[in-house]
Amino acid sequence: MKDYYQILGIEKKATKDEIKKAFRKLAAQYHPDKKTGDEAKFKEVSEAYSVLNDDKKRAEYDTYGRAFNGGGGGGANQGFGGFNWSQAGGFNGMEFDIGDIFENFGDVFGGGFGAKRQKRGNDVSIDIELPFREAIFGTERTVVLNKHNTCETCEGTGAKTGTEMTTCKVCNGQGKIRESRQSVLGSFTTVRECTECNGRGQVPKEKCGSCAGTGVKRSPVEIKIKVPTGINDGEVIRMVGQGEAMQGAIPGDLYIKIHVIPDKHIKREGNSLYQTLPVKLTDALLGAEYKIETLDGPVTIKVPANVQHNEVLRIKEKGVPVGNRRGDFLVKIEIELPTKLSRNAKKLIEELKGEGI
Repeated sequence: MKDYYQILGIEKKATKDEIKKAFRKLAAQYHPDKKTGDEAKFKEVSEAYSVLNDDKKRAEYDTYGRAFNGGGGGGANQGFGGFNWSQAGGFNGMEFDIGDIFENFGDVFGGGFGAKRQKRGNDVSIDIELPFREAIFGTERTVVLNKHNTCETCEGTGAKTGTEMTTCKVCNGQGKIRESRQSVLGSFTTVRECTECNGRGQVPKEKCGSCAGTGVKRSPVEIKIKVPTGINDGEVIRMVGQGEAMQGAIPGDLYIKIHVIPDKHIKREGNSLYQTLPVKLTDALLGAEYKIETLDGPVTIKVPANVQHNEVLRIKEKGVPVGNRRGDFLVKIEIELPTKLSRNAKKLIEELKGEGI
């Protein structure tokens, strides 16, 4: 796994300004048009920046060690086409929005920074505890989350029922606002989404009274979670579209981290379940029957004569479900030695000793 913080030479608690400053410095150093250029290094720092400068992707990276939905900023087919960084306002303390600049020069970067990403609502992360048995056989859970959902009154439009949409006066229906900026090296234009209409170019003539025109409303919602069979402790279930809603955007995702409560007697090893069975010395020598409590209920097993300490007995098809079959249930023999012996027992053991046993 790439360490994006190490690539940019920053600490994990670095602010956005520190991330941007570190990227500018390294991008200026490694840009292929420079004498010190290194295309591979430039792609690497660009990828690190694209993740750490995005709040959602950074949170995913910090939590799961990767960013979902195209976490990297660079692609194998990226080219740089002789792009002159001085045209973008320079790196020496000049004021500009690096994200906007990359969007304007998307053709240069082959769709990495410049590609227009679909807006998404925020992701939601929760934790669930599961008993050992439910983790093995799977289960369904219903949780109630209080989050932003699409307004049911206006169905996400933000408009009062029956009212018409009008052209946004802030962006004149373009959905974007262009701004010119000046630096000592020249002027350049940045483009940002209009916050008045959220990029739609239209606003309701009368706002929805339920959501105040935002198109979303915070409310409790029941979500059914299907936990698959054989899930491991620490695994994460991803439910696409079950996160926070946002006007003019697709909903975020819901991430459920599973915490399995251990069983007192039964353990798991891959697709097998196992348990330690204490066996008396006489039963180990002569053989006996013991009752084992599996997740399917009690099973009687035959301990063979002369069984060895730590020997493993196998009960087929009583382990973890895997597709249309199941793993096995393993029984590890633990021979118990008596702590006290009666005179008669000692005499018998002496006789056994004489037999070479």
